[in-house]
Amino acid sequence: MVVWLTLGAVVACSQDRTASLSGANIDLRGTFQNARLRFEREKKGHVAFLGGSITEMDGYRPMVMQILHRRFPQTQFTFTDAGIASTCSTTGAFRLQDDVLSKGPVDLLFVEFAVNDDQDAHHQRRECIRGMEGIIRHTRLYNPYSDIVITYFVNPEMLATWQAGRVPLPVSAHREVAERYGIPTINLAKEVADRITAGKLTWEQFGGTHPKPLGNAICASMIDRLMSKAWAEPSPGDARPVAHPLPADPLDQNSYWRGRLIAPDQARDLRDMTVEVPGWSNIKGQCRTRFVRDRLLCADKPGAELTLEFGGTAIGAYVLAGPDAGIVEASVDGGPYRPCDLFHSYSVGLHYPRTVMFDADLPPGEHRLRLRVSEHHDERSTDHALRVLYFVAN
Repeated sequence: MVVWLTLGAVVACSQDRTASLSGANIDLRGTFQNARLRFEREKKGHVAFLGGSITEMDGYRPMVMQILHRRFPQTQFTFTDAGIASTCSTTGAFRLQDDVLSKGPVDLLFVEFAVNDDQDAHHQRRECIRGMEGIIRHTRLYNPYSDIVITYFVNPEMLATWQAGRVPLPVSAHREVAERYGIPTINLAKEVADRITAGKLTWEQFGGTHPKPLGNAICASMIDRLMSKAWAEPSPGDARPVAHPLPADPLDQNSYWRGRLIAPDQARDLRDMTVEVPGWSNIKGQCRTRFVRDRLLCADKPGAELTLEFGGTAIGAYVLAGPDAGIVEASVDGGPYRPCDLFHSYSVGLHYPRTVMFDADLPPGEHRLRLRVSEHHDERSTDHALRVLYFVAN
């Protein structure tokens, strides 16, 4: 795959190589040689990028791809772009199998979710850990030789937290996972805060939550520096890939490391519900292009309901929640119905992709979900709509 960068991005990369970079915000943990050995010796490699809009955009990802081409010019790379705007680490853990692992064993995985866990999902610590640990543990169970890098990007609130001498909650939680599993991290958020405090960068120059080429180049340069630090010496002739150690116990027993998507047509006993491509031209609110052809489970009448059989410890739904998003009520194994408001603060003008969990602490085994549309809806919403891309189970 050939990667072309804009002239501005190339210049930005060049400029950042001369910028002050102590390496204090680059943490090399565990072993980080497996991907290098495969790239050097087999001349092949699968590199995947999992994250939100910062990953999906024309930003740090293509710059890192170019860095890899420069370092390994004879290697045939397969690059997987698994960035989806607005999604958090919870959604990432559930779509990992379909969007990344199904493409084949990953040699090098870059993960980015700190900003979306903060400003989109508003996750508490538990959810930050369950999502990120789910991604890391699932990846390593699928291929224990996978090298992984976690990067922390930054938004204005997180920047202010760093400048106040505190660690933003998603960064702290993701770092706990990284330390547990020996994962290298790129603390771009702290690097940006340090440079701004030192008067060497402004937030406007960096480019904001979705960075400009210069901001993305800072991140790419830090990743390049990580590789230089890890791969400073030539590989010994007898070096072999080494399986990364997997902790016997996860940080959270119910982390989403068994996460998977369940197609909406697996639901049964549908009443006033259909599985179809919505008529988006007649529905208020923007639907992003990537979703407009998807068949969704749809309902908009109070009392509409379904049944879903599933196995595991958690059940939820990956939905598009727009201006008309309703409230659903979920009952597992005949238990009481619990309401779940689908409307999000970003739903006002957008059919916002988000994952909602109905129950994430079930005993292992087979379960039955009953889901119905409530007669109530959020006061900001205009209707009772439910649109399910996938059910999610762990």
